[in-house]
Amino acid sequence: MNSADLETRAPEAGGAGVQDAVRLLAGKYITFRLAREVYGIEVLKVRELIRVMEITRVPGTKAFVRGVINLRGRVIPVVDPRLKFAMGEVTVGDQTVIIVVQYEADGEELTMGILVDEVLEVSSIAAENIEPPPDFGAGAIDTAFILGVGKAAKQVVLLLDISGVLSAEEQEQVSRVATGE
Repeated sequence: MNSADLETRAPEAGGAGVQDAVRLLAGKYITFRLAREVYGIEVLKVRELIRVMEITRVPGTKAFVRGVINLRGRVIPVVDPRLKFAMGEVTVGDQTVIIVVQYEADGEELTMGILVDEVLEVSSIAAENIEPPPDFGAGAIDTAFILGVGKAAKQVVLLLDISGVLSAEEQEQVSRVATGE
């Protein structure tokens, strides 16, 4: 499910569709930190967590595409969501991790690594603790990649739609990087 699904399920009167859609978001999320903010990705989209290894820069890619890694003979592109979200580059330290995710985009299965400051935990977030993404007004900011806002352990967790973080053009570029085209 993505944030567009939330909007299409919401009837004009009452917003019951939004609540039904939010209930579908309840579940387990890997939570992680980017700068001071906490984000979550559905556990089912996470393949593995790995320590940061040498990342080979690929010329001509956008700045947030940090490069590629060789993970057991497979080339995996690595993106830095802090750069994508205009938060500054991740400074690699002892807690820095690459979260390897797999998701479907335009009928194609994509695998990529996400460079994060720190993985926190797996959190179960109940439907009553999830709200739809905030509305900042027309043209303010793009929140298409936010499934919802969860509340867990006295903190706000932005639940990411990993397939919506990258635009179609960016997903294509990441896919090309992975295949060496």
